[in-house]
Amino acid sequence: MQVISIKITNNPAIIKFELDEFIIKTTNFEFKNIDETKESPLAKQLFFLPFVKTVYISGNFIAIEKFSIVEWQDVQDDVAAQINDFISDGGVILNIDEVAQNKKQPITIYAETTPNPAVLKFVSNKLLTKTALECKNIDETAAAPIARELFKFPFVKEIFIDENYISITKFAVNEWEEITLELRTFIKEYLENGNVAIDETAIVKTEGHQKQQEGYFDKLDTTSQQIINIIEEYVKPAVQSDGGNIVFESFDATEKRVKVILQGACSGCPSSTFTLKNGIENMLKDMLKDNDIIVEAVNG
Repeated sequence: MQVISIKITNNPAIIKFELDEFIIKTTNFEFKNIDETKESPLAKQLFFLPFVKTVYISGNFIAIEKFSIVEWQDVQDDVAAQINDFISDGGVILNIDEVAQNKKQPITIYAETTPNPAVLKFVSNKLLTKTALECKNIDETAAAPIARELFKFPFVKEIFIDENYISITKFAVNEWEEITLELRTFIKEYLENGNVAIDETAIVKTEGHQKQQEGYFDKLDTTSQQIINIIEEYVKPAVQSDGGNIVFESFDATEKRVKVILQGACSGCPSSTFTLKNGIENMLKDMLKDNDIIVEAVNG
């Protein structure tokens, strides 16, 4: 009989159900709906629960992300019991034959230049993460296995991952034409072999991540909320297309000072800090009808 331990994670919507033995050692799986569960009869069974949003299988655990219609403390014991009963009755967690057949998934990767000459954006036809993550060094890659592997290249300085792209900042020792093909090939093969770029369950909820949550937004003053909405709708899409990100940091009502954090290709870019600062500043002055607003851009 399996011993199943319930483990909370840094994400309140996700709980891990750990087994006393490994399910699979080399690959992680993410199932977003019942149509994707050909490889996992257990995941298929779990999706019959109306609150199950995503199922992750890795190592010795099954992690489940829930919709907000229930609280984990109300259902986690029942889910653990259902997983245990399924396994005890001979149910299959992963169909190894299907895993072997579907392991290699066709992935397209292409490289895009960015306004920052030190940064190149590698775009995938596959969603890599729902949560933007910036890694300044290998010590910050606990939630990003692909970033950990990329840092093994001596010319990789920083990594930013968001949605379907990876922005890589290089050291000046190499030119892009010398290393682009090597990086593109590595990313393509890494993803095609079924490896996970970001482990959503392992992302540490830093202050920056907390500020992206709905609860934080609801507690802000009206002006701060308006500023965030303007940035999200009018600024962020253009910044993301250049391989970067912009995050609201704070608004000082006394000084009329807005602080934003630049990440990815925008961080350290020779032109982006000035361009974005002035562009956002003019936009906010115009849309909020306040000519005293000042924007301060900080590199992430």
